[in-house]
Amino acid sequence: MNKRIAIIQGHPDPQGSHFCNALADAYASGARGEGHEVDIIEVARLDFSLIRTSAQFRDGAPPVEIREAQDIIRRADHLILIFPLWLGTVPALLKGFLEQTFRDGFAMQFAANGRGWKRLLKGKSARVVVTMGMPAFFYRWYFGAHGLKSLERSVLAFAGVAPIRESLIGRVEGRSTTSRGRWLIRMQELGRLAR
Repeated sequence: MNKRIAIIQGHPDPQGSHFCNALADAYASGARGEGHEVDIIEVARLDFSLIRTSAQFRDGAPPVEIREAQDIIRRADHLILIFPLWLGTVPALLKGFLEQTFRDGFAMQFAANGRGWKRLLKGKSARVVVTMGMPAFFYRWYFGAHGLKSLERSVLAFAGVAPIRESLIGRVEGRSTTSRGRWLIRMQELGRLAR
C-alpha cells in the first residue's frame, strides 16, 4: 500500500550540501520509486520566529510557512526526521520548528479542565535519523540517547505517533565514501518500505 511521507530535513545550514541532505534525498528517491508520495520540509529554508511565551504557544497563530508544514505533516502517514546531533540533542533551529509546529490544536488538544489531552497525530508512524560525531553506541550507552528520547517521548509519542524507529549514524565526519554510500543505500531501502 502506498503511503504519504513527510520528510523533515532538520540540518540548520540552508546550503544543502550535508550528509543529512543526502540521506533525505536517498530516502525520498527510494520512496518515490515505489510509488509513495513524498514531501520534504527543509527547516533551514523556512522563515519563522521562535515562540517566547506559553500564551504564544497556546493561542498564537503559526506563521504561514509553519501552517504549510503542518498541512504536510497532517496529510502524511509516515514522518521522517533527519538531523545532526548538536550538544546531545536537536539543533536549535529544528527545536524552534518543532515548538512552532507541534503545538496545542495541531499535535495535541489539552482538555479544558487541564486534565489530560487528546493525541491528534495518532495513526502516523515515524523514523528519526540522527548523524553524530561520536560513535552511536557511545551516545546510547554513556548518554542514554537523552536528546533522542526526549524528542520521541515529549514530541512524537506525546502527539500519538507510533511506532517510532531510529537510525543513528555515528562518527559521520570520519566515514569513508563507501561507508556513506552504504547508509544512502540503506535509506533508499527504508524509503521503498516506507519505514
